[in-house]
Amino acid sequence: SSSIHHQCKSESLTGQSLTWFNVYRLPLSIRVFLEAAIRNCDGFYTTEGDVENILDWQQQQDKAEVPFTPARVLLQDFTGIPAMVDLAAMRDAVAKHGEDPSLVNPKCPTDLIVDHSLQIDFSKWLPSRGGSHCGAAVQQIENTPLLCPFHLKPVSETETAVKNQEMELIRNKERLQFFKWCSKAFKNVNVVPPDVGAVHQVNLEYLSRVAQVSDGVIYPDSVVGTDSHTTMINGLGILGWGVGGIESEAVMLGQPVSLTLPQVVGCKLVGSINPLSTSIDIVLGITKHLRQAGIAGRFVEFFGPGVSQLSAPDRTTIANMCPEYNATVSFFPIDRVTLKHFKKTSDHEKLELMESYMKAVKLFRSYEEPPEDVQYSEVIEINLSSMVPHVSGPKRPQDRVAVSNMKADFQSCLEEKVGFKGFHISKEKQETRVPFLHCGQEYQLVHGSVVIAAVISCTNNCNPSVMLTAGLLAKKAVEAGLTVKPYIRTSLAPGSGMVTHYLNSSGVLPYFSQLGFQVIGYGCATCVGNTAPLPDAVVDAIKQGDLVTCGLLSGNRHFEGRLCDCVRANYLASPPLVVAYAIAGTVGIDFEKEPLGLSSSGKEVYLSDIWPSREEVQQTEEDTVISSVFKDLRGRMEKGNTFWNNIESPDSVVFPWDPKSTYIRCPPFFSNLSKELPAPQSIENAHALLFLGDKVSTDHISPAGSIARASTAAKYLQSRRLTPREFNSYGARRGNDAVMTRGTFASIKLLNRFIGKPSPKTLHIPSGQTLDVFEAADRYQRDGVPLVILAGKEYGSGNSRDWVAKGPYLLGVRAVIAESFEKLHKSQLVGMGIMPLQFLPGQSADSLELSGKERFSIVLPESLSPRQQLTVKTSKGTSFSVTALFDSQIDVIIFQHGGLLRYVAQTFLRSGSQPRAGAAERAPCP
Repeated sequence: SSSIHHQCKSESLTGQSLTWFNVYRLPLSIRVFLEAAIRNCDGFYTTEGDVENILDWQQQQDKAEVPFTPARVLLQDFTGIPAMVDLAAMRDAVAKHGEDPSLVNPKCPTDLIVDHSLQIDFSKWLPSRGGSHCGAAVQQIENTPLLCPFHLKPVSETETAVKNQEMELIRNKERLQFFKWCSKAFKNVNVVPPDVGAVHQVNLEYLSRVAQVSDGVIYPDSVVGTDSHTTMINGLGILGWGVGGIESEAVMLGQPVSLTLPQVVGCKLVGSINPLSTSIDIVLGITKHLRQAGIAGRFVEFFGPGVSQLSAPDRTTIANMCPEYNATVSFFPIDRVTLKHFKKTSDHEKLELMESYMKAVKLFRSYEEPPEDVQYSEVIEINLSSMVPHVSGPKRPQDRVAVSNMKADFQSCLEEKVGFKGFHISKEKQETRVPFLHCGQEYQLVHGSVVIAAVISCTNNCNPSVMLTAGLLAKKAVEAGLTVKPYIRTSLAPGSGMVTHYLNSSGVLPYFSQLGFQVIGYGCATCVGNTAPLPDAVVDAIKQGDLVTCGLLSGNRHFEGRLCDCVRANYLASPPLVVAYAIAGTVGIDFEKEPLGLSSSGKEVYLSDIWPSREEVQQTEEDTVISSVFKDLRGRMEKGNTFWNNIESPDSVVFPWDPKSTYIRCPPFFSNLSKELPAPQSIENAHALLFLGDKVSTDHISPAGSIARASTAAKYLQSRRLTPREFNSYGARRGNDAVMTRGTFASIKLLNRFIGKPSPKTLHIPSGQTLDVFEAADRYQRDGVPLVILAGKEYGSGNSRDWVAKGPYLLGVRAVIAESFEKLHKSQLVGMGIMPLQFLPGQSADSLELSGKERFSIVLPESLSPRQQLTVKTSKGTSFSVTALFDSQIDVIIFQHGGLLRYVAQTFLRSGSQPRAGAAERAPCP
């Protein structure tokens, strides 16, 4: 019925042009755009012309600007709090004008995950266990295991975790009380409390729906989020990417995301995966190919027979690597592998609905059937057979070596001159053998002998298949009678207690232990050189023979001598290869031709004999990891956090602001709000607050780190009787405009041409004094002087942050005149009612001989249009033209209202409702 509804509605919109034939030729990711445009076509934000442009994607890609209305918004607490504070302030403003404040709610369903607050104030120290294999080193445990790693019995929460949670509550009590109020006061807001999980994992494991249901209409799930890992969701066939705080607020309030219709690169995966290749090998191999393909700013959509060989975690990891190859998203359409994954997280009825809907609207891919005639901007073919396993070393992480070539490569390293890879061992010494005694038994060390083998999962948590591969390999090795020589310093350092949990529940942890890989604790150990001392006999043998011995670890950093002073060759390898080389006892082995060792019956055992198949690993992962993680997460969601449950919050419709709070404050964005549209406000005799150069980043505009003790923000907090240790960070105080405004342009790396050196200072032009930026802006505002900013190329580049536009707005900045803008930041300025003005091509502040000390006047016409040229007059009697970077009439309307927040509030005052009908209240999570 939904399919028929969409077809009928689309025919009324676009006549005969929208045929199923045309739709079938679109990439599946673009079909999601098309469906959203049809469903949300209101003639204002989304028009019939937008639908036509999306349908005509082949001709309009990289040309047409189109809107996209996602199904939901994902916020983490640092970026979510200013958005919710703004909504609470809007309720105040609406109530003051006699309207019902309870009508102010997000129009788009919004999930807010409280996950960025926890800090490690307490940690527990335990001596490592395990006899000769673990040594007597002391390891720091920073994560609480679900199971005791030493006794494998259920244990209660440790005092460490409780104390850290107590500190989180104390430090962030005001913020948590506000979030609790939001969860009760606002419709369409779902707050996930602390101690449930990281935002991207909760999104993957709990919030994902694939098919949304609202008011009897079924439509594809999609999301924009303020977390940098939002793109992981594309691995599950759900279109999503990261946006800034202001963009997320806009979507929450019913405005679509605007973007240029993207090119879509089809990535065809062919061939069979090498049996010894792990998921990490595949992910890094695909990433390398895409990076070399030059696909910046484009969508990547995967298809071809090789896709079905990738598990759901493989796909989400590849999708998460978007920043590595500069794609916007990497989209994996729904297929049987995705459905198999969701069987662990959805009930049968919802899974059946999901499958039938996605197939009905042609958003399901079947690799067993003839391929659809999808047209892509470009097709890149990647042969998975070429993804051979690699290690990195022996001195630098960037020097990759194919495992099949490891023996020959190490031999060449011995012969080469001392350098990035060479050790310059003379021919006559390359065969040196040094015998030694260990625990009463004689052994021999040679060049290439393995003396350290550390399995570390801190960089492999997002894809547990590599740890399971290592565990299953250990199991098969033990069953085959293989052992690890006892002098090799082996260790297992899981990245979290959850890793210990799934290794134990899958039954492989005891086999790790039998090979000497016992859990030593949770924290950075071998990676940072905190390796337990090697046995004295081993150290003596290495020194006696001047041997180049080896360390293997599954981390992501190593350098010569980092693991141990006497271990000169160190390799990064996947967890199963660390185990394999530990069993072999040397890196000088060809796994294809030489056995790892002898079984208890004297039979030669090769690596291929004990290496688990991908099917076996994926099945174990689905059965023990995904279902276990989801069950644990659902349990946490249902029972909630004890501290969260005990937090008291008001039941009022409007938030009772505490004037003493230094975290939550009502921002002045709605001051002087009226029902009538204000007349265009020309800028007269403005001073330049700052005179900046090229590539001013969002870090320069709104720092996110700690609050410097000498800053104006620090002075404000001290005036509120806070000590420096209580300052916290700008990120944590995003709900307080007084702190964030003072933090605007507070970067010590800001290079202001008025000052001539990096400093968070500027020149107060009338007095000639050098002041903090906030102090100068405050003085200008008290004198009624409007402000502009002069800048060079790429103003506002870098990560998106909501305060990069809010801060300048509250400082009194009315316009930014630059040679060019980062596109996203330009939209943020418009959203806050600041004009982004661009010098004409070939012109700049220097070419126009501007000193920055002039006064600037800009006359706005009564009828402002997109991309209109305006004239800037200076106090020197000169003038120059600039282009007002409004991309659409919607941009003009929002600017004329003083920004998006004021536009929505004024619409409420005029009509008693928000500017458009949005999505209905959300359906329950599957």
